Amino acid sequence: AALALGQGARRFHVAAALNAKAKVSMSRFEPNSYINYDMLRSNIDIVRKRLNRPLTLSEKIVYGHLDDPAGQEIVRGRTYLRLRPDRVAMQDATAQMAMLQFISSGLPKVAVPSTIHCDHLIEAQIGGAQDLQRAKEVNHEVYNFLASAGAKYGVGFWKPGSGIIHQIILENYAYPGVMLIGTDSHTPNGGGLGCICIGVGGADAVDVMAGIPWELKCPNVIGVKLTGTLSGWTSPKDVILKVAGILTVKGGTGAIVEYHGPGVDSISCTGMATICNMGAEIGATTSVFPFNHRMKTYLEKTGRGEIAALANENQDLLVPDSGCHYDQIIEINLSELKPHINGPFTPDLAHPVSDIGSVAEKNGWPLDVKVGLIGSCTNSSYEDMGRAASLAKQALDKGLKCKAQFTVTPGSEQIRATIERDGYAKLLRDVGGVVLANACGPCIGQWDRRDVKKGEKNTIVTSFNRNFTARNDANPATHAFVTSPEIVTALAIAGTLKFNPETDFLTAPNGEKFKLVPPTGDELPARDFDPGQDTYQHPPPDGSGLKVDVNPQSNRLQLLEPFDRWSGNDLEDLRVLIKVKGKCTTDHISAAGPWLKFRGHLDNISNNLLIGAVNIENDAVNKIRNLLTGEFGGVPDVARHYKKHNVSWVVVGDENYGEGSSREHAALEPRHLGGRAIIVKSFARIHGEYEIFLPLEAKRHLPIDFNSSVWSVNRNKLEETGPAPLKAVIKHSDGSSETIELNHTFNETQIEWFQAGSALNRMKALQK
Repeated sequence: AALALGQGARRFHVAAALNAKAKVSMSRFEPNSYINYDMLRSNIDIVRKRLNRPLTLSEKIVYGHLDDPAGQEIVRGRTYLRLRPDRVAMQDATAQMAMLQFISSGLPKVAVPSTIHCDHLIEAQIGGAQDLQRAKEVNHEVYNFLASAGAKYGVGFWKPGSGIIHQIILENYAYPGVMLIGTDSHTPNGGGLGCICIGVGGADAVDVMAGIPWELKCPNVIGVKLTGTLSGWTSPKDVILKVAGILTVKGGTGAIVEYHGPGVDSISCTGMATICNMGAEIGATTSVFPFNHRMKTYLEKTGRGEIAALANENQDLLVPDSGCHYDQIIEINLSELKPHINGPFTPDLAHPVSDIGSVAEKNGWPLDVKVGLIGSCTNSSYEDMGRAASLAKQALDKGLKCKAQFTVTPGSEQIRATIERDGYAKLLRDVGGVVLANACGPCIGQWDRRDVKKGEKNTIVTSFNRNFTARNDANPATHAFVTSPEIVTALAIAGTLKFNPETDFLTAPNGEKFKLVPPTGDELPARDFDPGQDTYQHPPPDGSGLKVDVNPQSNRLQLLEPFDRWSGNDLEDLRVLIKVKGKCTTDHISAAGPWLKFRGHLDNISNNLLIGAVNIENDAVNKIRNLLTGEFGGVPDVARHYKKHNVSWVVVGDENYGEGSSREHAALEPRHLGGRAIIVKSFARIHGEYEIFLPLEAKRHLPIDFNSSVWSVNRNKLEETGPAPLKAVIKHSDGSSETIELNHTFNETQIEWFQAGSALNRMKALQK
């Protein structure tokens, strides 16, 4: 059965390509895996005849990857699609759990091309070379596990220092029309190259690697029509900052955002990737741009001329049909768009840069910019670095350096080597910058920040994508703003949020007043890219004889024990562990930063369960009442106490619970410590799809008595696909009780997985 699963996936992706008119490899690293536009065209033709209407680009690529295009029910926003993605990508923090799950499946080899990228475990402290060397030493056990597991199971391995997963994908694996899933929420970055790239949890990645069709709720499609032309200080980042302000952090949930219109051609390929990358912050399934000459040029410049030519021949597949229907339309005139800066504490609080100084003064936000940080997976392209360097040169020519601290994170080894060769890195260092390792670094909290004390109010500006409380530096008093690399550089030079580079003057050391000229930078290097050091490990043709060791005494890695199957009985006598107040992201549920080192050890990382969430009972963080003892304790401690005494529990939350990273640890930890259900007003896209706990949504206020609330949940209707109501009985300390209705969000397959204890349990059962 295991062999059949794998062969089924390979039959779809590779064998059919042997009959294609032109055999072009997906990547230079995978010469035997071919692009198959013939299959895509065939599936699209089948679906178009069935639906009898024009298709959006999103629909073409998604429906073009249906497992059964002739029989699949297709209704936007309602039905679940069974899909066959072309490939899987995993970053090292999530790859640990994904590979541990794949090992548990018993399968001999991955069924689709897959890669692991070492980018999350490198802490920014001193500078690129030193930080990378320290990371290799500290994380040796994890890197060795991932490299050996990759070799054994046929997964490509990008070593630490190679760069950020999304930049590596864009440079090497993305191509127009591909469907890729990645274990990181910013996987949609690939949409800048005309791909459907979707962030998922590790369990979904394991399903695809095992050759099982992947299920996705048929997405709605939001159209963003771009007109006009970008110019001056306005950058591609401002497009998504504006869209985030319009749609908010949940406005894109359940939808693919599809950009189109004449303004698209004024944006570079890497600029389009920036826009798609940060689409994760509006809850979108993914974002995508239509194939055009900017993508063709990028493919050619990154050594993929054959793919560019093949895409050009099949361009009709890679653009929306005329007259296609969007569920919502947003129009943005790029000629009128102004530079934006979003924050603090949420990426959808949008402000024009011209207003941020006065808004900050009014709200009491610190005006002095302590640190400016450019780079990350969102904004670390050659063009980004060139535009920032052009501003650095202007300041240096006038004798100025940054007033704020300034850091630079190259997106990949190729970008690092090229900006070193072309002098950009020197300019950025000379103006006061520190060039960090080719890794995620401060963007995900991997930052050993020492210039402010925890609890000290301060402001930082970044070109990152996410700015939740304490995300970058573990300091809840840090006011983090996200903007373009150009605006970050200008504000770092000026040292204050009150500086508007479009209108304000700087003062040189000699007293001369001058304005910064709008930034400029080449879209792509004139002399081609310098690949830098070779950091890729290709798996051997046969890894069956290789061994993957996990030390039972390790505090970094732990083999997984399967979760118990559902007994078939109702959930009864459930205590409320915590009712969370306000926003609860995956950073609140399972913090990153120093906790990343435990991503391969479920029991150890469970010690960070909900330690960032605010308890509505006392407005405190990581301080909840133990209903068995009456004493207050940390969330993980109370959860472990309940588990020890065989007391199951639930978490109660608010809107858009679990927004942020595709962090399945935020789902695994509650279940590991005895949680049975999460009850909220609504879930974010990825978090509500985990089948290891019962995700329940209530449409009205949840009446909670903190002293002794006990829940029972009737699951007689769990066999019905959601949203089907379940009844929950709440028993109060005064002896009264009330019954409310809750909706689960599972589809038929997810119910089977839940009943089995997890998708992995179900997969193993099918092999017997």
